[in-house]
Amino acid sequence: MTPDTAKLFDLTGKSALISGATGALGGAAARALSGAGAFVTLAGGNEEKLARVAMNLRDEGAGVATFAARPADAATCDAMVAAAAAGGRGLDILVSASGTAAIQPALEMSPETWDSVMDANARQTWLLARAAGKAMVGQGRGGSIIPISSVRSRFAGTVGTSAYGPSKSAVDMITRSLATEWGPHSIRVNAIAPTVFRSELTSWIFENDARGTKARAAVLARIPLGRLAEPGDFEGVLIFLASAASSMMTGQIVNVDGGFSAN
Repeated sequence: MTPDTAKLFDLTGKSALISGATGALGGAAARALSGAGAFVTLAGGNEEKLARVAMNLRDEGAGVATFAARPADAATCDAMVAAAAAGGRGLDILVSASGTAAIQPALEMSPETWDSVMDANARQTWLLARAAGKAMVGQGRGGSIIPISSVRSRFAGTVGTSAYGPSKSAVDMITRSLATEWGPHSIRVNAIAPTVFRSELTSWIFENDARGTKARAAVLARIPLGRLAEPGDFEGVLIFLASAASSMMTGQIVNVDGGFSAN
């Protein structure tokens, strides 16, 4: 890589906010963006985990701040963005990685559970993007917003995704809609759509018991690369979407799925 090419991926001087920073993908985003030079503000509901993630990054020389909350309402999202932008940093990058999954047959799922999945994955994504968008428009220097979608936004594939799938379909449309609205302000909005990756929510799929083995086999049958994802598999694409390397991309849903969506 030439020095000029390397500059395309350089995030030195940029300020990034990562929600869900204590999760597997949020943690990968924190490592990737701070490693590329960005100051990162980590947001999450588990204060103890948040402190550990921040300490590990600081030990590696990263600039880090924390905000112990989930993006549950508009006021919290505004405060989260203000914390990320504090000290004259402003806000250049948002990775919206908080969310939940309730994999359960529809006839066994309560309306309350369905509502909670839609709230965590769709409504909170919109609320936080809205707060970040307001700040970025006010700054007048553009920015990059990266919601986390899923291949399940378009492919059901397994029983039990009647809440999770629609919530991620909503994330896709939020991404496209905001990209259209905010493009004139040089704010780019591109989502990442992963296949199954290792996390606390999916750890059971990686187990070798009957349940995990059956579920894993069903997913792997659709993945040409022949493996499930690890959090580190998303670091490169996060840097790409956050940086000048993707300056002509917006409104895209980027599948990082080992070929799942091609099969």
